Amino acid sequence: MDKFIRQKNIVFSLNGSRVKEIKFHNKMLTLKADTLFRYVDNEEKEYTGEIRFNDCDLSLCSVLIFNKTLGKGRFMGNAVYLEEFMESYKNCEFEIITEGYFGNSTTYSGWLWEDEKNPVSVIMYIWNSGDMEYGI
Repeated sequence: MDKFIRQKNIVFSLNGSRVKEIKFHNKMLTLKADTLFRYVDNEEKEYTGEIRFNDCDLSLCSVLIFNKTLGKGRFMGNAVYLEEFMESYKNCEFEIITEGYFGNSTTYSGWLWEDEKNPVSVIMYIWNSGDMEYGI
């Protein structure tokens, strides 16, 4: 597996990627995605792979889960720690629509798919003090 460390110039885009599985082991959080997009010589290439957050502290990671997609009228939601999200929604897919990187904090927002008809909006906050890596 090739490894790319995220730096100021982001190597990959996750817009439209679906996270199929989330794991945590030895302070490493791993998101397994169906597609990672990389732009090389003005050409978009697709890979399957994973995003790894080294030295991750799960107690500082959280997820906001809404009752519908945002922008569709009045909404309500729930805030959970990432560890609870990993257990409660392990059979769902999280489709990343936007991504933000701010020092040691990463924010992904998108849709949670429990079924193929009615996604709900989700905002995921990840905190880590180590490198963020893309593995393809």
